[in-house]
Amino acid sequence: MKKYIILALILLFSLTTYSQQKETLVTIQFKDSPIKDVLSKIENSYNLNFYFSDKWFNSGKVSGIYTEEKLTTILEDIFKNTDLNYFIDKANVYILQNRIVYNELPKIFSAPINDTVSIKEKKSNIITPVFYNKNNNDVNNSIIETVRIGKSTINSTKSIFTLSGYIKQHLNNEPIPNVTIYVKNRNLGVSTNNNGFYEIKLPKGENLIEVSSIGVKTQIKRVFLFNNGQLNFSLNEDIEELDEIIVDGAQDVNVEETLMGTSEIDSEESKNIPLVLGERNILKVATTLPGITTAGEGATGFNVRGGKTDQNLILLDDAVIYNPSHFFGIFQALNPFTTKSLKVYKGSIPSEFGGRLSSVFDIKSKDGSIDNFTGEASIGPITNNIALELPVVKGKSSLMVGGRSTYSDWVLKSLDDDNLKKSKANFYDLIAKYNHKINDKNDIKATAYYSKDVFSITSDSLYSYNNAVFSLSWDNQLNDKNVGNLSLFNSHYGFNIDYDGDTNDDFAFDYGIIETGFKYKVTYLYNSKHKINYGITSKLYNVTPGNKEPLGDESDVEKINLDKEKGLESAIFLSDDFELNDKLMFNLGVRYSAFTTLGKNITRVYKNEEPKNDETVEEIVNFDNNEEVKTYGGLETRIAVRYLLKDNLSIKASYNKMYQYIHTLSNNTTGSPIDTWKLSDYNIKPQKAEQFALGLYKNIEGNDYEISLEGYYKLSNNVPDFKTGAQLTLNENIETEILQGKGKAYGVEFLVRKNAGDVNGWLSYTYSRSFLKLNSKFSEEQVNDGDYFPSNYDKPHNLNLVSNFKITRRFSFSGNFTYQTGRPVTYPIGNFTYKGSNYSIYSDRNKFRIPDYFRLDLSFNVEGNHKLKKIGHSFWNISVYNVLGRNNPYSVYFVTEDNEVKAYKSSIFSIPIPTITYNIKF
Repeated sequence: MKKYIILALILLFSLTTYSQQKETLVTIQFKDSPIKDVLSKIENSYNLNFYFSDKWFNSGKVSGIYTEEKLTTILEDIFKNTDLNYFIDKANVYILQNRIVYNELPKIFSAPINDTVSIKEKKSNIITPVFYNKNNNDVNNSIIETVRIGKSTINSTKSIFTLSGYIKQHLNNEPIPNVTIYVKNRNLGVSTNNNGFYEIKLPKGENLIEVSSIGVKTQIKRVFLFNNGQLNFSLNEDIEELDEIIVDGAQDVNVEETLMGTSEIDSEESKNIPLVLGERNILKVATTLPGITTAGEGATGFNVRGGKTDQNLILLDDAVIYNPSHFFGIFQALNPFTTKSLKVYKGSIPSEFGGRLSSVFDIKSKDGSIDNFTGEASIGPITNNIALELPVVKGKSSLMVGGRSTYSDWVLKSLDDDNLKKSKANFYDLIAKYNHKINDKNDIKATAYYSKDVFSITSDSLYSYNNAVFSLSWDNQLNDKNVGNLSLFNSHYGFNIDYDGDTNDDFAFDYGIIETGFKYKVTYLYNSKHKINYGITSKLYNVTPGNKEPLGDESDVEKINLDKEKGLESAIFLSDDFELNDKLMFNLGVRYSAFTTLGKNITRVYKNEEPKNDETVEEIVNFDNNEEVKTYGGLETRIAVRYLLKDNLSIKASYNKMYQYIHTLSNNTTGSPIDTWKLSDYNIKPQKAEQFALGLYKNIEGNDYEISLEGYYKLSNNVPDFKTGAQLTLNENIETEILQGKGKAYGVEFLVRKNAGDVNGWLSYTYSRSFLKLNSKFSEEQVNDGDYFPSNYDKPHNLNLVSNFKITRRFSFSGNFTYQTGRPVTYPIGNFTYKGSNYSIYSDRNKFRIPDYFRLDLSFNVEGNHKLKKIGHSFWNISVYNVLGRNNPYSVYFVTEDNEVKAYKSSIFSIPIPTITYNIKF
């Protein structure tokens, strides 16, 4: 005992002696220099000796200019962004990692006995050293990695610090939710949230942390905590041979998440569902869910909760896809083998999304494997498809490429329509994606996509349309709690029509829209109860409304070029996922958007409160290039709330307000690939909508069964429609043909879903109504006397049943049944003769309906054998689309023949369509 006292006195004496020494003054300058080089420069110039370990220095560089400055000041500056401290003893400088050597005792030990200092104050001011227990070197005979977090500061008296971080999968960097973080020597623990984030308060010093979850290998680390800091874990998959077991890490997400009216579909889920011609189609699967419909077979686009097809924002890796379909809407324009997932927002739309009123289809493509070369291919009756994943720098980067083409003309010849039998159609699409992991904090991804369709409905016209998309994304972990994402994107959509008839009116017509922009979003994980998203986005539109030129030297067609359109749409957004307590959670969001129409153009100004026509033009204004023509904007509120009635039962409510500044021009009852897009301008106002929703969500037996019931009510304004017989193509005064009115939609959506077992699938039913009102004091701007009338896509009843029956591990049956109310149509109800000509009298708009639609599809699926060592895994799909041969009408049209109006019904697939598709994954 005496020798320890003597050693302590000697140490105290030496420290006291040092404290009385004069401190060294240093003059030095350095720029972007490694810390080690700076220390060597000081060491050589001032006869000092620095002691340290090279491995303590990272690649960071420092800069500074000092004149006759204290050595301690310089060391504090160059070590401020590290976990390094120092101790100076005469000419020796000892660099320390997370450690402090004190050269005097705390004042509390030298305070006079009669001073008034409470016991509590004394204890709070004592700086406790960190001790290391050698007996804990191993746990279960395994070596434990030791990690030091934070930097000790000489005046710090805190004893509790915050440790936070992310836990992800090692192979694909995906976050892992519900991972347990247990501190073995403190009996403390937390778990990660849905984003893989955790936060825990721990005592200063040694903490033995064990990270574990089902399906991953457990990790244990000894953490010496000296201050607040971050520790991330990358976990490997833990494979054990077990009896069949299904593990769902997000089994209660439908009940627990705040947002309502959302659906997420994995691309693999669409593999077994029978669809026309055996082609996997994640977007068609979405239409079997409540609230999402199409106008019919052969129609492009989707109608979501009573909205028009142009009211859906369809994104591929953050870039807009203007036409997501091939072959008259029968196929999706996205390669199913390169598509990872689809998330549909139709109720609660996050504030980061905007520009559309009804929904967001957020499609994500797959990241290529960074470790192994893999691929997938298929051969079907009209398409072939391939996707490859190639590691570029193993463990860091990869390239994914995919391509699809068709040989489909023979299908058209088999259809029950003489016009279609003489038609031809083909398409192809290409996609490439590069992903690169720069380091633990930075990832970049780049996606390029191109698709083209060519079709001819009649022998004298050739149509083509194409999508081109590019996006670049940079994920950057800014600090312990902030993650930034910068996306740059460019989208192009265009179509061409070449008409080559028997007369001298041959022409070529083209249309195009280009969208270029960026979005920067920051996710701020304030704590376990607050997740904040904020950011800014902007996009520039360039529209070529139409060019018509004579085709060939003998054509008499006059050349027409409409003025190009330009507009800038920008927004800032903020949202907070706020958990008030275990039961109540909010998602509060705001978005302020603005749109400016830009010149160069010539704009008509019409008299107020007068119909827009040639007689009411008040002024014609010329705007220069990029000159502001008109600006619109407003605050968009997004609110969602969830209350847990029980662990497996919740109630949710939401309110959305949205603006839309771009519209399609079409007087067809269904969407078409040659519909043109029109920007809001001086005379055409942006669309607005408000939606209220309420829902109830229930899980049974874990999440083996999911039940949801949602109701919504939506009001919209400035919804564009058109005058009867409107001329929309190549009309330089298109505002004279457009009517903007009010809309309302409401409905109830029911879904019951079975996720587990040999028999699984879902049943969805939607009752919904959608109406428009075009009212004016001028008869030429009225429709149906200014009363509400059903929209073209109003279908009150919509029922879908999707089921899968697993016979064995290799064999399964699948079925899909769909029923829809027939869409509205306007019928002729009489005729009259005037001056020798016959004319038809039509009913109120959309007063009648075409026959109801129903269809049954069946498929038999054969998986390849499950041998571990084989070249690839095969999958056969044998399906029959429209098993009952139902002659579902696509449209009803009327022709006057022999002074008599006759009705005709057109169908796309009126017979059963059998298909065999072979898939292989290697």
